[in-house]
Amino acid sequence: MTESTNIAPARKGVPLWAQVIIWAFLAGLLVIVAMGLNRAQQGTIQPGHAVDDFTLPLFSGYEYQGAGEVKLSDFRGKVVVINFWASWCKPCEQEAAELQRAWELYEPTGKVIFLGVDYVDTEPEARVYLKKFGITFPNGPDLATRISQYFRIKGVPETYFIDREGVLHYVQVGPFTSLQQIQDILDPMLAE
Repeated sequence: MTESTNIAPARKGVPLWAQVIIWAFLAGLLVIVAMGLNRAQQGTIQPGHAVDDFTLPLFSGYEYQGAGEVKLSDFRGKVVVINFWASWCKPCEQEAAELQRAWELYEPTGKVIFLGVDYVDTEPEARVYLKKFGITFPNGPDLATRISQYFRIKGVPETYFIDREGVLHYVQVGPFTSLQQIQDILDPMLAE
């Protein structure tokens, strides 16, 4: 009788260079996830925070002095009211008329600019919304949600009041219920 010996073929492991790449990729992915979680826990940017410059493309017909896009830095020296909204947002409808009335009140002074930022929407629906509520202040889409991610909005509507030096002064989460509520925020900012 002969003994048969099964010798298993030598098993090659993953090359060291591939292991290093895999571990580096996983570590990088973990860092990205951790940064996202940390940012989500921070909530919206807070009053007192200097707001970084950004560019907002504007819908045709909602340009600012003929410009198809605006930068926040274009408005240094003015109070800026940034309203995040969407056509599918019912609470946004509740405040639309109040925001337009406020714009009509402050626009002639040249000291305040309102910017509407359309969040996760389509242009046809956004245009219907703007027309329905008679909105005339500059409005544009938040392409790839870059602006809303910067402000870390939690939903719509949210409105951010930025002072003349580019510092966030006040955050309104949820809809405004009256023109007076908007005036109570803006008037002291203009008196400073």
